[in-house]
Amino acid sequence: MKIALLVNPLAGIGGRVALKGSDGEAIVEAALARGAKCLAGERAYQALLSAGDIGDCELYTVAGSMGQDVLDRLGVQGSIVYSLDLVSERERTTADDTRAAIGAFIDNDVDLIVFAGGDGTARDVLDVLAASGGRHVPVIGIPAGVKIHSAVYALTPKDAGEMLQSIISGAPMSLREAEVMDLDEVAFRDGRVVAKCYGYLRVPVDDMRMQVTKEGGINHEEIALQDIAEQVAGSMQDASYYLVGSGSTTAVLMDQLGLENTLLGIDIVRQGELVASDVSEQQILDILGDDPAKLIITVIGGQGHVFGRGNQQLSPSVIRRVGRDNIIIVASNEKLRSLQGRPMIADTGDADLDRQLAGLYPVVTGYQQHTLYRLNIRPGDTSENQLSNEETQR
Repeated sequence: MKIALLVNPLAGIGGRVALKGSDGEAIVEAALARGAKCLAGERAYQALLSAGDIGDCELYTVAGSMGQDVLDRLGVQGSIVYSLDLVSERERTTADDTRAAIGAFIDNDVDLIVFAGGDGTARDVLDVLAASGGRHVPVIGIPAGVKIHSAVYALTPKDAGEMLQSIISGAPMSLREAEVMDLDEVAFRDGRVVAKCYGYLRVPVDDMRMQVTKEGGINHEEIALQDIAEQVAGSMQDASYYLVGSGSTTAVLMDQLGLENTLLGIDIVRQGELVASDVSEQQILDILGDDPAKLIITVIGGQGHVFGRGNQQLSPSVIRRVGRDNIIIVASNEKLRSLQGRPMIADTGDADLDRQLAGLYPVVTGYQQHTLYRLNIRPGDTSENQLSNEETQR
């Protein structure tokens, strides 16, 4: 079996430094200037580590940080089908490199393309496959970007690896057409969500491991969101800093407090006042110091992520600083129902932290109303935290 691996090493580089993406050379340079780190390679490594023994496959990849480095860490060999030039001390890869690599994979008649990136990377893969007649080649996306609205990605790197393992082992797997979505990042940084479907790629059918397209808000939820905001606002303690996560649900809370809101960023509130807006990971840590802090976060409708999609500023360091018991999850019952029984997901990039976060959470779903819902626990999981498959109201 011929398997191709591609890593977009710059995917998601703007997330933790509050730049909300990585599209464009100027954004990449700004992110690096703020001290951003390239994490896509690590996420690709974790995915392939979960896939088990891939050494018996015929592997194809790209030189350096676009794939070869990952295979080297795993101790397996792969054919290098595309190389890129070094600029200064860093590899400044571009969308052209991604497209050239995908074209080389097609020329080598690969059976499956595994790529790590974000929605922009998925668009590049789609463009080449559509132009080259390679639309029949299935793909598995390893989530490494900031937004990741596309349905061609696994929920987590581990999920991507487990699907790859299943395919390599010969297990039968159906394919479906999945949407490649992308946002206008300029509008996104201005607080406007402008999404578009650019086409479809073939992916394995796996409802538990592949994500679905992000769902938008529903008008009749407005009353429920007001009730949620009233409940949370009434419970806020003056002594604590409150990190208010991104999304329309938390935006209603900020309106309730009468404070300016960064719809697609992280704000910090204390004693009813806005302390800082649209903060980065380091700014959060600097502001919190040793003072008590809580985190108010919502769930992405349809997908289920609370960490790892569009809020990389809430890094493992920030989450550990706040503490599991100080995480407040807010979501309407409608949004929880949109998950169709799938768990909420923490994909922080730190496997140990993801395991520590697993369990039941009392999601605020209305005024004096909470719904216990699982995070990182799937039906059939065997662990100390395993609970019944029915939601519990209290």
